[in-house]
Amino acid sequence: MPSALPDGDTAPTDGRLPDSALQGLGRRPFGVYVHVPFCATRCGYCDFNTYTAAELSSSPASPASWLDGLRRELSLAASVLGSPPAADTVFVGGGTPSMLGAGGLASVLDAVRSSFGLAADAEVTTESNPESTSPDFFEGIREAGYTRVSLGMQSAAPHVLAVLDRTHTPGRAAAAALEARSAGFEHVNLDLIYGTPGESAADLSASLDAVLAAGVDHVSAYALIVEAGTALARRIARGELPAPDDDVLADRYEQVDAVLSAAGLHWYEVSNWAPAPAAWCRHNMGYWHGADWWGAGPGAHSHVGGVRWWNVKHPARYASLLAAGSSPAAAREVLSTSDRRLERVMLELRLVDGLIVDALSPAARAEAGLLAEEGLLDAAALKGVHGRFGRCVLTLRGRLLADAVVRRLT
Repeated sequence: MPSALPDGDTAPTDGRLPDSALQGLGRRPFGVYVHVPFCATRCGYCDFNTYTAAELSSSPASPASWLDGLRRELSLAASVLGSPPAADTVFVGGGTPSMLGAGGLASVLDAVRSSFGLAADAEVTTESNPESTSPDFFEGIREAGYTRVSLGMQSAAPHVLAVLDRTHTPGRAAAAALEARSAGFEHVNLDLIYGTPGESAADLSASLDAVLAAGVDHVSAYALIVEAGTALARRIARGELPAPDDDVLADRYEQVDAVLSAAGLHWYEVSNWAPAPAAWCRHNMGYWHGADWWGAGPGAHSHVGGVRWWNVKHPARYASLLAAGSSPAAAREVLSTSDRRLERVMLELRLVDGLIVDALSPAARAEAGLLAEEGLLDAAALKGVHGRFGRCVLTLRGRLLADAVVRRLT
């Protein structure tokens, strides 16, 4: 089942933002996230805001009503922002955006263009399930203006995919990546999940071999997290499967990093690898650097100028609010100076360039020195060289303990 929304303050029904949030709009990177809440089946580990046809069978929600609501929300966004900047990045996620087909995804991008316009060099990404793609699909979305594709692979091992309740065949993700490249996509990502119960080091090695054989220029690899309320959590609670082991997860992460680094794909964020900055996901870089973005769709989150808000989750409720002329926002929060400082440490510390030392309090700077002595921060980067300011940059061991490092610096 989808996770619950956070608590927050009442969001205005007209979607308006404080004047302070709009100051500087356009001088910061601006992105648009579009959430597609539909999936053919629900994977056992997933708690994202997604719905299958069976789950919506008694609801008026449909892809058509969702798209109508999306157009209304994007129009509302342009009105709220006044003179909205052209989108530097667009990311269509889910859910399973590829279920909309190339035509549906073209309509989504047309709606973004109509309300915001696209920067001349805009990065436009869609997530896709390998089973709902084809050469014609990739050619269609490339023609529509998409520049980047992210494919959910998870694993090349059949028994690992079975535990995760993934329906694609083991070789399909890599084949889809090759089809995307043949259609002209320079930037293609494959997602992996490591640490699934029953996955061996050899299984992960085979998955990494398949990723590299596909020739992609970006890999995301995430440790399996068992979310409350999911089918996987229930199976573990019943004793059918063991819980992921932290030591095994650390070993798997080191394996991923070693193999990808040797192949020329280097970490630029704790869970992401690419050969060069040109292949980094610019949309996600906006998140990590606290940029502005409007999140459209059921359950989507937005951030503009220190104000964060999130939409109602159910697609029927989402569409009905917008049809009635109301914002779909469920609640919002205005981030305090201390909130923003904390988030900056949490997010920028995950990046290969790290966090400038001057962003830390005097006490945290002293703690950073201790972390460097313990091998969790790069001592040379912390000191600074050639006139550069010192930076807090995680070592490999520091990446494994990133949450603990953040706690100590905040």
